[in-house]
Amino acid sequence: MRDLVFIAFLLAIFGAGFKKPFIFVLAYVYIDNVSPQRLTYLLLNSVPISAIAFGLCILGWALMDNKADSRFAPRQGLMLLLLVWCFITTKAADFPVEAAEKWEWVWKALAFAIFLPLTLRTKLRIEALLFFMIASAASIVIVGGIKTLASGGGYGSLNLMVSSNSGLYEGSTISTVAIAIIPVILWFAKHGTIVKPDWKVKGFCAAYIFACLLIPIGTSTRTGLLCIGLLAVLMLRNTRRKFLYLGLIGAMGLAAVPFLPKSFTGRMETIKTYKGDESASTRLAVWAWTWEYVKEHPMGGGFEMYRQNRIRLDLQVSPDVAAGGQPGAAPAGAPADTSGSKVVYDKARAFHSAYFEMLGEQGWPGFLMWLGISVGGLLRMEVLRRRYRRPQPGEEWVAPLASALQSAHLCYLLGACFIAIAFQPFIYMLVGAQIGLDTYLKRRREERAWRPIVRRRAAAVAV
Repeated sequence: MRDLVFIAFLLAIFGAGFKKPFIFVLAYVYIDNVSPQRLTYLLLNSVPISAIAFGLCILGWALMDNKADSRFAPRQGLMLLLLVWCFITTKAADFPVEAAEKWEWVWKALAFAIFLPLTLRTKLRIEALLFFMIASAASIVIVGGIKTLASGGGYGSLNLMVSSNSGLYEGSTISTVAIAIIPVILWFAKHGTIVKPDWKVKGFCAAYIFACLLIPIGTSTRTGLLCIGLLAVLMLRNTRRKFLYLGLIGAMGLAAVPFLPKSFTGRMETIKTYKGDESASTRLAVWAWTWEYVKEHPMGGGFEMYRQNRIRLDLQVSPDVAAGGQPGAAPAGAPADTSGSKVVYDKARAFHSAYFEMLGEQGWPGFLMWLGISVGGLLRMEVLRRRYRRPQPGEEWVAPLASALQSAHLCYLLGACFIAIAFQPFIYMLVGAQIGLDTYLKRRREERAWRPIVRRRAAAVAV
C-alpha cells in the first residue's frame, strides 16, 4: 500500500511537470533528499527515478522553459571547476574502483547545483525550492522527533525510517541539516507566500522547529549540540531585545536539562574528556594522518583515499576503569595496568570532517575551490542583508531570507568540521538557492536602473 502512495505522488508531480517544467526540479529535490525508492518494498526499487527526474529537469528547462532571465554566476563557474577537478582526481585516484562509486553521485550533486540557479528566475521559484527542501527534510525530522519523544533515541539507534546510514538518514548529517534549516522555517512563518502564514502555519512551523531541536537529542550527536549553540548566537544579531532573548535562551536550556535522556547527556560529557573517547581521538588521529598525507600529495589522492590510513590511538582512561575489567584493562592473570592509558590501533577510518575530506581527496586545489564556494556565499548573503536592511515596498522579505540562508550555511560549515559532508546534495541545493536569490535581485536592480532612462527617452520622442 505504501508503494502505491509513493507511486501516485510521483506520477502526479511528474505529470504537473509537463505543464510547468520547473516542477521537475522540485521533483528531483524531493527524490534526492528523501530517496522514496529506499522507503518502498518493491515497486520503486528497480526504477532509476532519480536519473529520470534529473533528465526531465534538463530537458524541461532546455525545451520548454523561458531562458531569457537566466544568469551564470561566478560561483557556478567555481563549482564547474570543482566538478572538472574531481573528475581528474577520480581518474588518478589511489583507489580507482571505490572512487568511481563515489563519483557516480558526487557529479550529480555538483551538476544539479550548477544547473539549479538557471531555473530560479522568479521569487516564487526561489520560495518553491526552499519549500520543497524543508518539506523533504520534514519527512525525516518529524518522524525522528516523534520517536525521540517516545523512546529518547540514542547514538546510532534512532530509526529514521530506513536502515541505511547515508544521506540525510545519517544521524550527524540530519542533526546538522535540522538545525541549519530553522532560520528558513522562521522565514516561511513570517514571509512565505506559497502557504499564507496564518496561525495554523505558524503553529506547524513552531512544532517543526521543536522537532528539529529534538533531532540532536534523539541521535545523541555532539555536532547537533554545537550547531544549536551557533544558531542561538546568530539569531542574536536579528533580535531587538537582546538581553531578554539571552535570558529566555538560558532559562529554556536550564528547564530542558532534567528532561534530557541519559544517553544524550552521557555522550555530551565526552566533549570535555575527548582524550578518553575513542571516537573523538580517532578523528584527531585521522586528521593528523591526512595532514601528513597532503604534505606529500598536495593534489590529493582521489575519492575514498582514507582507506589507506593506519593510525595509533593513545587513550587516557582512569586507573580504576583500566583495572576493573573494562575496555583497556589488562588480560586475565596479568598485573593490572594502573597507568591510566591504553593503546589502540586502527586502519581505514573515515575523515569525519568535510575539511579534511576535501584536503585528502581533492588536495589543495579542490579544498580552495570548495572553501571559495562557501565563503563567496556567506559574503554575498551579507551584502544582500545589508543592502536591503531598509527595503523598498515589496522587498521586506529579502534581508531576512539572505540572513536565513547565511545562518543555514554557517551551521553547515560548523557541522562540516565533524562530518564528511563536503558533497552533501542538500547543501549544494542551498548554495543554488543563494545564487538564484543573488542573480534575481541583481536583475531587479538593473531593470529598476533602466526604467528612468526608458521613460526619459519616451518623453523626448513624445516632444
